[in-house]
Amino acid sequence: MGHPRKYHKTYSTPRHPWQAEKLAFESELVKTYGLRNKREVWTAENILRKYRRAARRLLAESAAKGELAGHTKDEADQIIARLQRYGVLKSDTNLDAILSLEIGDILERRLQTQVYRQGLVHSMRQARQFITHGHVAISGRRTSVPSYIVSKEEEMLIDYYKNSPLSHEMHPERPTRVQEGDSILDKEA
Repeated sequence: MGHPRKYHKTYSTPRHPWQAEKLAFESELVKTYGLRNKREVWTAENILRKYRRAARRLLAESAAKGELAGHTKDEADQIIARLQRYGVLKSDTNLDAILSLEIGDILERRLQTQVYRQGLVHSMRQARQFITHGHVAISGRRTSVPSYIVSKEEEMLIDYYKNSPLSHEMHPERPTRVQEGDSILDKEA
C-alpha cells in the first residue's frame, strides 16, 4: 500500500496504448475539457471503473440472492448517494444507472469545468490557470486543484477568492456578464 504521506498513482495506463481510435478519443477529451495531459483522462476512467466494478459486483450478488439485503444494500445505497451528491447521477436511480455512466459525466464535475460552465472565465485553459494561481474559491476557501470534484452543494458557492485581483468587477481578464434587459440596442434607443 505504501506510505500515507507519499503520492500514489491514481490511474492505470491503457493495455493497448497505440490504438488510433483510443488516441483520438483521449485527445478530444483533453482538448474539450482543457486537461493537462492524458493522465487526467486515465484518472477519470479509473474513478468510473471503480464505481462500475462495485455496481457489477452488487448486481451479481442481488441476482444470486434475489434481492439486496443487509450490508450489500447499505453499500449500494452509499454508492448511489455519493454519486448523487456529486451530481453524477440523478435522484431516484438504481445500480443499473451506474453502468451507463460515461467518462464525460465525471469530467463535467471537475472544478475546472464548473468554473468555465459558470462563466467565470473565457476558456477551459484559463479556468485551469485561475485555479492553479489561487484566484478561485469554494465557499470562501481558496482551492488550487483543478481536478477537485465539486458536489452539488458546492456548485453554487464557486466564486473568485476575496483577496484576488480578479474579485474586482473592473478587472480586464474577467468575462463580462450580460444582464437581461440591458443591451446595447436598449441604450441607443
